Amino acid sequence: MIEVYIDGASAGNPGPSGAGIFIKGNGVVEKYSIPLGNMSNHEAEYHAFIKALEICIKNGYEIVSFRTDSELVNRAVEKEYVKNKHYAPLLEKALTLSKHFQLFFMKWIPSRENRQADELAREAIRKNN
Repeated sequence: MIEVYIDGASAGNPGPSGAGIFIKGNGVVEKYSIPLGNMSNHEAEYHAFIKALEICIKNGYEIVSFRTDSELVNRAVEKEYVKNKHYAPLLEKALTLSKHFQLFFMKWIPSRENRQADELAREAIRKNN
């Protein structure tokens, strides 16, 4: 099984944002720090999730367990619903991508267990032009 730790971060709300993705399992360790431009923190969390899903699909991973410290994203995926309609297209895209896997899991974790993804997200903020 592949474990995928994701985090989105913004310097300001909205402000320069980044996605941090840390992947491990089956002898694999991958780190991604992806600048996202200007957006809110919640949008950055969704975009980090979508980018991670796309990376896992591209790499041919079939059994994935996603970990996030974003209660908003975790709850939305769990219920397949968002209150704020602004995030509905992002959730829809993520749910569609998640169907590509043989097994897909999503779990909320405390921030202290998501430090690597958080550091990568903060690094990505600094990469914005």
